[in-house]
Amino acid sequence: MSESEKYLTIRALTAYLKRKFDADPYLEKVYVTGEISNLGRRRGRHLYFSIKDPEGQAVISAAMFSYANRLKFVPEEGMKVNAVGRIQVYEPSGTYSIILEQMTPDGIGELFLAYEQLKKKLAAEGLFQLPKRPLPVFPKKIAVVTSPTGAVIEDIARTVQRRFPMAQVVLFPALVQGDKAAASVVKQIKRIDASGEYDTLIVGRGGGAIEDLWAFNDETLARTIAAAKIPIISSVGHETDNTLADLVADHRAATPTAAAELATPVTLAQLVARLNELQLRLTVRMKALITSRQQRLARVAQRPIFQQPDRLYVGYNQRVDQLSQRLSQQMQQRLVTAQHQLDNLTQRQRQLRQTLLQAPREKVQLLTAKLDLMSPLKILTRGYVVLSKADQVVRHVDELQPEDKVTVRLADGQATAKIIETSQLK
Repeated sequence: MSESEKYLTIRALTAYLKRKFDADPYLEKVYVTGEISNLGRRRGRHLYFSIKDPEGQAVISAAMFSYANRLKFVPEEGMKVNAVGRIQVYEPSGTYSIILEQMTPDGIGELFLAYEQLKKKLAAEGLFQLPKRPLPVFPKKIAVVTSPTGAVIEDIARTVQRRFPMAQVVLFPALVQGDKAAASVVKQIKRIDASGEYDTLIVGRGGGAIEDLWAFNDETLARTIAAAKIPIISSVGHETDNTLADLVADHRAATPTAAAELATPVTLAQLVARLNELQLRLTVRMKALITSRQQRLARVAQRPIFQQPDRLYVGYNQRVDQLSQRLSQQMQQRLVTAQHQLDNLTQRQRQLRQTLLQAPREKVQLLTAKLDLMSPLKILTRGYVVLSKADQVVRHVDELQPEDKVTVRLADGQATAKIIETSQLK
């Protein structure tokens, strides 16, 4: 063998080491414990990190493919874990690492850690502090989401029938265990809430290990319960079991029977007893009220005004008489005053008329005197006459002929004459 043939290529050496690792049965399934470090490397669905000794003296690269489907909890930096996987050599870089198949928190259950992590997350969002919806006092329809074959629905139906038989219990069957249970319960809750036909919703299943109850720690289910409009009672597991569904629900019941009792806060017997009590109290109260009113009526009826009702009008009659008298006096006074005023006005009118007519009267008298002086009748009184023929005044002598009949007008009358002879004055 030549000197150069003694040397191996890096690729050949790495391939040899890889075959050694793959063939070693002790490296096919290795159990290691340590702390998680360098957790930031995530590539899609795959997780890459390191596992180191607590003292930091040794470290190994680790990878987990499709880790979200394999882990219930969320890995955190510095978390101590127990991991199971196989050792393999990565030829391009010549490094070895552990490819994990399983990983659990050291000293604490995987599911419990996942529960605590999700609980912390939802609490930080305030999901557990949301206002709780009150339960109706007299429910009409109660929806129950549970397994159709378990004892839960039987206990609830029997308790409701015993306590409040008017309420109708409707089963919405769902898976309550396994990988598909959470989605099944979520579907039924949304269906019930969207219908708006139910007063109360009970979500429940019997007891079991944390693995059996794990569907009720689902994040989607918790958010669905918190967002529902209908009041929800959670009855999952036994009294010591606490799921996220219990924490976000409006009410928590330790057993299905307790859930049914919460959903029917008032029993039929209590309701009947309360109605009887109220009826009795109402009867007693009405009797007392009637007696009180009768006594008051009797006292009022004994008052003098009702014994002698005419006394009610005596004062009014006197008042009417007084007012009538006052009215008559006032009317009389006003009539007298008006009469005085009328007399005064009449006197003033008479005086004013005398004053206003004095000057015209004197003028008329003067004109009358002047007219009288110029009147033909006034001349007739001095011996003159007015001669007329055929109703025509005769002014000249030549208007007359012998034998003419003429009318002679005197101061105190008239006469008829005949003309005998006429002559002209010279």
